[in-house]
Amino acid sequence: MRPESPLDFDAEVMRQMGYRVVDALVDYWQSLPSRPLGARPDRTTLENLLNEPTPQTPQPFETVLDEFMQKVLPNIVKVDHPRYFAFVPAPNDYVGALADFLAAGMNVFVGTWMVGAGATQVERVVIRWLCDWFGFPESAGGLFVSGGSVANLVCLAAARHHYPDAITRGRVYYSDQTHSCVARAWRILGLREEQLCVLPADEQFQIPLSALAEQIQRDRAAGWLPFCVVANAGTTNTGAVDPLDALADLCDSEGLWLHADGAYGAAAILTQEGKQRLRGIERLHSLAVDPHKWLYQPMMAGCALVREFEHLRAAFRILPPYLQDKERGAAGIDLCDYGVELSRNFRALKLWMSLKTHGVEAFRQAMEWNLHLARVAEEAIRRLPDWVIVSPATMGIVAFRYAPPHLDSEQVDALHRALVEAMLQDGFALVSSTILRGRVALRMCTLNPRATEADVLETVRRLHQFAMNYPLGEMTT
Repeated sequence: MRPESPLDFDAEVMRQMGYRVVDALVDYWQSLPSRPLGARPDRTTLENLLNEPTPQTPQPFETVLDEFMQKVLPNIVKVDHPRYFAFVPAPNDYVGALADFLAAGMNVFVGTWMVGAGATQVERVVIRWLCDWFGFPESAGGLFVSGGSVANLVCLAAARHHYPDAITRGRVYYSDQTHSCVARAWRILGLREEQLCVLPADEQFQIPLSALAEQIQRDRAAGWLPFCVVANAGTTNTGAVDPLDALADLCDSEGLWLHADGAYGAAAILTQEGKQRLRGIERLHSLAVDPHKWLYQPMMAGCALVREFEHLRAAFRILPPYLQDKERGAAGIDLCDYGVELSRNFRALKLWMSLKTHGVEAFRQAMEWNLHLARVAEEAIRRLPDWVIVSPATMGIVAFRYAPPHLDSEQVDALHRALVEAMLQDGFALVSSTILRGRVALRMCTLNPRATEADVLETVRRLHQFAMNYPLGEMTT
């Protein structure tokens, strides 16, 4: 007779626990538009609220769930809120959330074909869908990872491995608008600071082609080995997309690997604006894209895509004795050989279930709405006195400044930082700030398909009111 585990519940109790969680999720989703964004308490407050010794005795599940709902949830800023326009929003898909529940509840392992064949094939199917969207050849492939940081790392590891001398004298190129995870990836991969060439972006916040070409020639003459250009397929700052077609021409002629960070913007290939701005994306050697951003999936879900799938295997495969059994039996794909993780959960299930449940047309319509809302925001800002557009609506992002004549640039910078804090304290909506052309700018990212025109317009109105009424003496740089 099988002994009863101290961690088990009977079937009816398990069902009741699950029903409580589903009820909590549905109530949360339905009430979210009418809720404030959340709070950012100080550290001491949360330590006093949540710190406790390790529990030694059991508590009812409903008590623990209630504690989460009452103590934890109110003390986070909800990045899936329709009026969260800061950074890159993370709108959630209910089907994806249920898929994560299934994948975690069944603890599906997707590292080897030997024990995860069905899940591995689902991941390969979804990766093929993505490769088809981007026009990649049949030789292309990839895998799911935690997010854009690891997706870029995996792709750039393949690039570095493809050029054996890159570690000692290689040189890589990208613009100052590139996400910081790219510099971190190169650091992890062993490149030194002097091997990273960061070019100032042009007036459109794109990498300057002529300056790039000239720099490559100077570096060759100086004994460097130029081997990789990292393009942007939708920057976090402004949504800018580097000229991928022209970059592909340059990289082809120079024998360089062309990678693009499309963690944020690449999924917009489903839209008309995205197709136009991402022209040439099919010529990349590798691409990072995050389904947990513009494909509305629960975190974590990033994808590393490469034009030649075997480049990943060449960079990552190691066969220790304790994995020898996976080499025997039915031929398949061991995804642990293509990236940094051996223990891999079933990240692909959520996108597979979401696309099959909704159909890709629903995603396209949601993205088109996101793009429309960014244009609505830009038009509303342009109508206000003393506000200027720094970067027009591009791939769902608009950047802007409040520039009244009675404030100097430093005061405006301080005001913008204060406005973000004021919006956070107000709780209705949130925008974020960045640095563009040496000055602080505000930005809105309209990525949530549940946001409305009214949400956008009221956010802009409140920003204007806060800006006009904010006490000058309270601004600090």
